[in-house]
Amino acid sequence: MDTIPTTKKGCGCSSKGGGCGGCSYSSHQKLSTFDWLCDLPETHSDTDYVEVQFKNTRKGFFVNSAQIPVEKGDIVAVEASPGHDIGEVTLTGRLVLLQMNKNKINPEKYEIRKIYRKARETDLEKYNEAKAREQETMIKARQIAESLKLDMKIGDVEFQGDGNKAIFYYIADDRVDFRQLIKVFAETFRVRIEMKQIGARQEAGRIGGIGPCGRELCCSGWMTNFNSVSTGSARTQDISLNPQKLAGQCGKLKCCMNFELDTYVDALKDFPSKEIPLETLDGTYYHFKTDTFKGTMSYSSAPNFVANVVTISADRAREVIQLNKKGQKPGSLDESSKEAEKKIDFNNVVGEDSLTRFDGQRKRPAKKNRPQHPRGNASPQQRPAKPVKRNDTPPADK
Repeated sequence: MDTIPTTKKGCGCSSKGGGCGGCSYSSHQKLSTFDWLCDLPETHSDTDYVEVQFKNTRKGFFVNSAQIPVEKGDIVAVEASPGHDIGEVTLTGRLVLLQMNKNKINPEKYEIRKIYRKARETDLEKYNEAKAREQETMIKARQIAESLKLDMKIGDVEFQGDGNKAIFYYIADDRVDFRQLIKVFAETFRVRIEMKQIGARQEAGRIGGIGPCGRELCCSGWMTNFNSVSTGSARTQDISLNPQKLAGQCGKLKCCMNFELDTYVDALKDFPSKEIPLETLDGTYYHFKTDTFKGTMSYSSAPNFVANVVTISADRAREVIQLNKKGQKPGSLDESSKEAEKKIDFNNVVGEDSLTRFDGQRKRPAKKNRPQHPRGNASPQQRPAKPVKRNDTPPADK
């Protein structure tokens, strides 16, 4: 939240007269939650808990114990330690309880802080002054960390709304002893220091960007949990193991490789094992490639390189494996059973649904043998000249 946000009404609802006011959204906010209960006025007063978002993706849940009339998009001053912080209300009503349950926040076990008031002009002035110091503080903090020879990268600095506290977000591969760093920071910036470690994926979500798919990065748009991604996901989906194509903007493996992994794993249960070679009278064939969408498997006659590739269906491969277990070898790998060869299409008997039925060149019907007319069927060059009528009688004397 680098600037004072403004709201837009997305559903046309009015906050007066029982309207929702919750369908408003801020275009600058990251990981915003769509309020699908905003058009139900009875859900707005279900709870006093409110979701408030601060800079980037940092969110918190607060209780509106003073019954202040707040709506989605309002700038509020909330309780902090120490002092107060300034944030934007991003969610109200019943959906807040669902979000708290999702984040495993139990109000009975955790102390929920309060909303003090709607932000005043003096609060916003302090807020803007604190935000103006962030860029300069980050550059100075990087210089201090480099002088202390610490193996870490300070990615961002966030000041609290009242300017009494600063959160330093850093990235480090190993554990870092930053006790001396905190002392230097406190003496230099004269604020309370909090160090927060983030990962490469979280930094990419904080910065944002456009992925190779042409859309906004998932980590900055909707993803909140970052599960580990391994190269086994690429092998299961037969994706080329090219590091440049598998890595995202964060330098790690793309999170989207896990999106369809469960579907592939479920579909591959119907395929025989890739480790079993197929024995035929022609020789031994080894697995080369599996096409999950077409339900086919390709086998090569050589185990280490591609040679004499034969593509068969998964049922045919399973049939050959069963014959090999019985000690039998089929004549060839692509020899399918008679039932598989007879493919009768009962739904499309006359080919009316074929997309290529008009692609063939239309043949003209053969001309019937007609009697040759001396002038009608001949070309103009072959037609005989018309006889010229001459009048040999002399003209009459006038």
